[in-house]
Amino acid sequence: MGNLFSCFSHPEAKKKPVPRFSNPPPNSGSVSSNRWSRIRSTKKDTSEETLIREQALAAAILLQQNGVLPFDRSASMRYPGTKKQQLPRSLSSRARSLTDPLLQLQQLVHQDLKLDDLETRHFVLVHGGGFGAWCWYKTIALLEEGGFKVDAIDLTGSGVDSFDTNSITNLSRYVKPLANFMEKIEDSEKIILVGHDFGGACISYVMEIFPTKVAKAIFVSAAMLTNGQSTLDMLSQQAGKNDLMQQAQIFLYAKGHECPPTAIDLDKSLLRDLLFNQSPSKDVALASVSMRPIPFAPVLEKLSLSDKNYGAVRRFFIETPEDNAIPLSLQQSMIESNPPERVFRLKGSDHSPFFSKPQALHKLLVEIATISPPKIR
Repeated sequence: MGNLFSCFSHPEAKKKPVPRFSNPPPNSGSVSSNRWSRIRSTKKDTSEETLIREQALAAAILLQQNGVLPFDRSASMRYPGTKKQQLPRSLSSRARSLTDPLLQLQQLVHQDLKLDDLETRHFVLVHGGGFGAWCWYKTIALLEEGGFKVDAIDLTGSGVDSFDTNSITNLSRYVKPLANFMEKIEDSEKIILVGHDFGGACISYVMEIFPTKVAKAIFVSAAMLTNGQSTLDMLSQQAGKNDLMQQAQIFLYAKGHECPPTAIDLDKSLLRDLLFNQSPSKDVALASVSMRPIPFAPVLEKLSLSDKNYGAVRRFFIETPEDNAIPLSLQQSMIESNPPERVFRLKGSDHSPFFSKPQALHKLLVEIATISPPKIR
């Protein structure tokens, strides 16, 4: 497996101009969200460990209230055989505990926003590889307080789903909870799909099956693949360039070392540098005890995407420039190969903007929800 990436070569993608938008600077007068301030203000003098447990409990309660939970990410993969080289830490000069604190709703969106005028107010959030529905807890709170309907899905073997990750042999099995959820949506209803990391491949899979139920698809530093491409194909473009990713990956061989890997785990000591280099320490701690291995087989599977189905869904991409897992150069390569309708940039965001830039991510999600369909001439 050491030279796995070397088996792939890709022609240079022809550059196409795509509209890009940067997020506005955060509001300086930040005030904690009412929902979460009630949890955080119970004991001002509580220890750091207690605060982490409270935050994790709050996330679990919120997800149970929603009734549905989300899924996995394979963009964070490592392939052995490359010389290890420790990359410098990307430490923010600001206090992590104050990074992008939650604001009240009126500080985040225009007060004159009329939800009834939107094509849909229903967001469905799909996590990346190793993550779970729990990672969206800040985004869920902000969207719900704004009057939006939100569902977060735990994909097979992710989050609270008890299925053995090593037993997932294809993308269909991995995405099954999301596909089941989409089947239950009324034909007259539309949703906005949001995919992070490997979640991009997963939402693409269901876009091909349920194109009429998806009003918009938002790729948040996610695998936005072309027809006949796998996530591994996309990642191979960075072969030998992402030493930190290669160092962090730990292959699991549930069927023995004579067989292909069944899953990929991530070195907990490298999680902050790889995925959360701009995120608050409390969220890093939550992730460290919540992340699960990434099933390997779905990463290898090539997607079958048609212009009639997948191509009919309006796509938007959110770039994360401080990303150490899917570098900005790789994000832009996907954009050039498969141009979306618009591209937005979350300044200062690491690979996990739901932790490092929750308010700015929320603003962009709401802004994209308000973008009207192009006029038919």
